[in-house]
Amino acid sequence: MNRPLPVVVGVDGSEAALRAVDRAADEAASRGAPLRLVYASRWGRYEGAALAGDLEGPPERVDAVEIVDSAAHRARARHPGVPLAMVTVAEEPEYVLVRESRTAALLVTGSRGRGGIAEALLGSVSLTVAAHTHCPMIVVRPEHADRVRPYGRVVVGVGDGSATSAAVRFAAEEARPRGAVLEAVRAWRQPARETPDPSPAVGDHPHAHELRATEVLDKALCDVPAGVVARRRAAEGHTRTVLADASYAADLLVVGAERRHRPFGPHIGRVAHGVLHRSACPVAVVPGPE
Repeated sequence: MNRPLPVVVGVDGSEAALRAVDRAADEAASRGAPLRLVYASRWGRYEGAALAGDLEGPPERVDAVEIVDSAAHRARARHPGVPLAMVTVAEEPEYVLVRESRTAALLVTGSRGRGGIAEALLGSVSLTVAAHTHCPMIVVRPEHADRVRPYGRVVVGVGDGSATSAAVRFAAEEARPRGAVLEAVRAWRQPARETPDPSPAVGDHPHAHELRATEVLDKALCDVPAGVVARRRAAEGHTRTVLADASYAADLLVVGAERRHRPFGPHIGRVAHGVLHRSACPVAVVPGPE
């Protein structure tokens, strides 16, 4: 019998990471999977100022054992029956977490939230890992835990790329054990006209664009397994804005990440990048085929 792959969570002693531990423990319990707590000792290179403020000391002096033990205690208190493994590695965190993602069912990281540089970078570790992860990845911010109640709704963005199918499958897997509704959302926009003629061209009526979006949604949802309540919604607007708005009444927002290779390395695309910054709920980034 094959053992289930672990849920991996990056820990660094911050409040954001502890919130990520909570989510990772919930995911591990739901999946019947082990939980793997990973601490990379050079985390402070990117987010050291915030971490030092949290722990009243420079990050390189933080006791790694204490950090991992604290995270393990929190996970055990939340789900006592989940098997735990604890790892400390003296490497840059993004390298460690990307490597861990090769043999994980899910990767969970925390981000320190909005404001100033933190909003601009989201936490550079999380963005870098999201662009390279080999498994689905959930990013949690501390403010996500302050939501009053669960909404019973998992939202998935339906795009045109190869990652959409994987994103829909993952969203369905998240919705089913929670009894949540799966809502597939696709944004559409009427192309701007290049002439002052106000009459729409044949096939250019707004309803035609909405109809095409609905057809794409139908195709994306055709393989959703039985037992999952699936709904579709076509909304006019920019994709990032439509999905960010949908996140306010969702427990999880799922987006596919198309691999875009640029001079400075892979990027996750504007939609995934945008919702990671603006979502009101945790965001799952699901990589497309490699």
